[in-house]
Amino acid sequence: MKSDLIKKGVERAPHRSLLHALGCTRAELDKPFIGIINSFSEIVPGHMHLRDIAEAVKAGVRSAGGVPFEVNTIAVCDGIAMNHPGMKYSLPSRELIADSVEIMAEAHAFDALVFIPNCDKIIPGMLMAAVRLNLPAIFISGGPMLKGYLPTETGFNEVDLSSVFEAVGKISSGRMTEAELELLEEVACPGCGSCSGMFTANTMNCLTEALGMGLPGNGTIPAIDSRRQQLAKAAGQQIMALLADDIRPRHIINQNAMHNAFTVDMALGGSTNSVLHLTAIANEAGIGFELPMVNKVSKATPQLCKLRPAGDYHIEDLDRAGGISAVMKELGGLLKTKAKTVTGKTVAENISKSRVLDSDVIRSKTKAHSQTGGLAILFGNIAPDGAVVKRGAVAPEMMVHRGAARVFDSEEEATQAIIGRTIKPGEVIVIRYEGPRGGPGMREMLTPTSLLAGMGMDKEVALITDGRFSGATRGAAIGHVSPEAASRGPIAAVTNGDIIKIDIPNCRLEVEISDKDISNRLAKLTDFEPRIKTGYLRRYAEKVSSASTGAVFQEEQP
Repeated sequence: MKSDLIKKGVERAPHRSLLHALGCTRAELDKPFIGIINSFSEIVPGHMHLRDIAEAVKAGVRSAGGVPFEVNTIAVCDGIAMNHPGMKYSLPSRELIADSVEIMAEAHAFDALVFIPNCDKIIPGMLMAAVRLNLPAIFISGGPMLKGYLPTETGFNEVDLSSVFEAVGKISSGRMTEAELELLEEVACPGCGSCSGMFTANTMNCLTEALGMGLPGNGTIPAIDSRRQQLAKAAGQQIMALLADDIRPRHIINQNAMHNAFTVDMALGGSTNSVLHLTAIANEAGIGFELPMVNKVSKATPQLCKLRPAGDYHIEDLDRAGGISAVMKELGGLLKTKAKTVTGKTVAENISKSRVLDSDVIRSKTKAHSQTGGLAILFGNIAPDGAVVKRGAVAPEMMVHRGAARVFDSEEEATQAIIGRTIKPGEVIVIRYEGPRGGPGMREMLTPTSLLAGMGMDKEVALITDGRFSGATRGAAIGHVSPEAASRGPIAAVTNGDIIKIDIPNCRLEVEISDKDISNRLAKLTDFEPRIKTGYLRRYAEKVSSASTGAVFQEEQP
């Protein structure tokens, strides 16, 4: 056992003394040491209940003959960090989470790891750490939040956090009163768990299950459901089986697993951030991956589900309909069903008894919302290295669009223009210098997109950016434009009035100016001046790669 490094031999007497100080008995020193990597936090609604999840995991570990030790990582709540400088820290936290897990696991010589994430960047950060360390590992998320209910004169409307963001736009356009907003904000998020739609957190928890790193139910069982506690206990027991059989993350996360994850992602219509995170995980695992592969999978995969923000259903509805196992069963031959999972069984064995219990929530392939997947990667002279759009959340009339550019060099400038109602129907908002390096930190643009949706302009105005979008975004919102403006990407050459063509069905994004004009404009730009010159964000901006490669840290050049 790896933990023998801190337990065995005369020279380890000081180590054993410290372990005894923790309450370890001599009998426990002969058992495997299991690291319980918890992301509990009192400032994140998705994580405030994770102490209870950890206790269930530890009970499972002990019952199966292991000794659990709980340690922690950081966690950022994207909703609270949104639309102020704090959002610059959200994506960069992913790298810190991966690094901190590596430090804690290696410093304390854990034999295996149970990861307890729930929200946006924590899940991919922990997955990156899992494949980096390649110790036997399993994931158990905290589960989704329930939807809220807003009283009306005729009954109730189902609401969630996205409803509140869009309500800000309704206030600005006079479609809602402040008293109505106050009531909405009190009921939209009724308790613990990751926000209730198919936003980034729930997308990644569902894809963890599709990757094979979480037990069936990991992505959809509600946070407050007793089955979540049972699943946590089962995860604690199962890590001991994975350790005994020497099944490690790189035995599971491979090309086939990535194919399955993207296929399920397309069927669900998941968050655009999934592309960024799965790319980063593939990079960490040494799996060859190119963005055009996403379009190849999307072209072959029907969209079976439309959950918020694209539709009206929430994650609890998906769970009731059969969960991710049922989605995978319906996808059938589109998956690599021989792929291994943390259950010790193949995908085929895991889903063999699954079935769809509500065909409105999980449609059949023949009655799919679309015969192509919910995400698309666009290429063109603005985004030669690619850009991402949640195709399943774009109105039909905006799938192909041509309009004049309104260019802003920050999210704040664009937000003020939208609130000031200076954006005209048909225009294409361009927000740049918000990429991984330029932001720095690649902020999510949920505020401007929610304002547009709340004002009823999401079917008239498109938005493109080298920043990101929340999984709660809907509309013709195209992000991750690469290369970014701070790296002299072509988006930096766009000026007000340039005509931009968006063709989502054909995966194209272009500005109607010549390559020569783009080159001449870029040559006249002054060198990019970093916005932040101190602290972690300065170091992050110096090391981070393009969004097209997952916004991971670049290796030092010799």
